[in-house]
Amino acid sequence: MAGQGTPATALLTKRKIGHSTHPYDVSPDAPNYGALVAAALGVPPERVFKSLVTQVDGALAVAVVPVTGELDLKALAAALGGKRATMADRAVAERATGYVRGGISPLGQRKRLPTVLDASALDHDTVYVSAGRRGLQLQLAPADLVALTDAATAPIAAG
Repeated sequence: MAGQGTPATALLTKRKIGHSTHPYDVSPDAPNYGALVAAALGVPPERVFKSLVTQVDGALAVAVVPVTGELDLKALAAALGGKRATMADRAVAERATGYVRGGISPLGQRKRLPTVLDASALDHDTVYVSAGRRGLQLQLAPADLVALTDAATAPIAAG
């Protein structure tokens, strides 16, 4: 894959945050996409996290949850002090983050959005999140992810 640089990797490099990139080849339209990504990387799926753009009381926010579960919208709303959360429209999510679906990274977004990381991430030395392009994951310490995104941590995954 030529040119591995993305806004997410540029941010990590600029801040001198330890990380590694991991390319993979999985169709973004495949069922169980996250589980297939974890298998392609050879890592337990509970260490691979997906970034979901949501709306909490009408304001955009990012939820970062393990690919093994679903997002609990009520828990997300509570974590951000809101009443109601819904998934954001795909076009809105892509416009706000500067990334395409299947490649939305919690790092290096066009517009910095409030972020909540599922608390299970803290159980691991490192986690995997999108590097900002389909077919490329970042591995980094969850504490670094929290610090760079100013994320709250809360149990927001269901299942």
